[in-house]
Amino acid sequence: MVGADAHRSVLSMDDITVRFGGVVALDDVSVEVRPREVLGVIGPNGAGKTTLFNVACGFVPPTLGRISFEGSDVTGWRPHQLVDHGVARSLQGLGLFDRLSVIDNVLVGADQHSRSGFFSSLLATPGGAKDQRQLTDRAMAVLDRLGIAERAGSVVGGLPYPLRKRVALARALVAEPKLLLLDEPASGLSETEMTELGDIIVDLADEISVMLVEHHMDLVMRVCHRLAVLDFGRKIASGTPDEVRNDPAVLEAYLGGALDDDGAATPQDAKGGSHA
Repeated sequence: MVGADAHRSVLSMDDITVRFGGVVALDDVSVEVRPREVLGVIGPNGAGKTTLFNVACGFVPPTLGRISFEGSDVTGWRPHQLVDHGVARSLQGLGLFDRLSVIDNVLVGADQHSRSGFFSSLLATPGGAKDQRQLTDRAMAVLDRLGIAERAGSVVGGLPYPLRKRVALARALVAEPKLLLLDEPASGLSETEMTELGDIIVDLADEISVMLVEHHMDLVMRVCHRLAVLDFGRKIASGTPDEVRNDPAVLEAYLGGALDDDGAATPQDAKGGSHA
């Protein structure tokens, strides 16, 4: 993240308030994602992270506030509109087609960026065959980048969960997004798999912007350029990982203690419980 681009926002969420009946899920929250950076959104259970992620995806409209993408007002846009303009997402619920192969699942993600589309190529409509060859080449390149190209012909339903997560990530990336939204991408992964995921995210940030909602603090501290910390629906801190690590409000509200060098709470000081 260098040069003049670093001072512009790819995604800007300004003064966002979300109410569900009498419950205030987000209260005047502002965050921005800059070009070629990884923004981490962290906080305890019930902090509002999932709601903020859903607002960014277009799943939940804000009650108050403004959302802009690359300078254009996209407040109230539906998910498919955001996808069409370069916002991709990978959710905890992977949403894969278990009976399709890996490559076919990934091709579905490229459909909206194709002139004729994956499904039209399946139906042998004009232009479909050539378009599918191009899409397949692009999908295979993404699978290779994620280290799962050899699984292209495997049926997704028979794959272990960590590989299924990579397929879901590949489906998001094949659409060539400008902004990638990741919801708990490290859940269910081993330490080794989490390290590999971190390397992938760092590599992606050389080209695109990433907003990451995650509770594995070691991953967050390693890959994120900046963090936004939520608690009870409000943003209580923001800054670099080192700045957040030493913020008194974060230590009290999120961890109740100090952070070690990996961004984890020290055992004697942590409040305990999971942070989602």
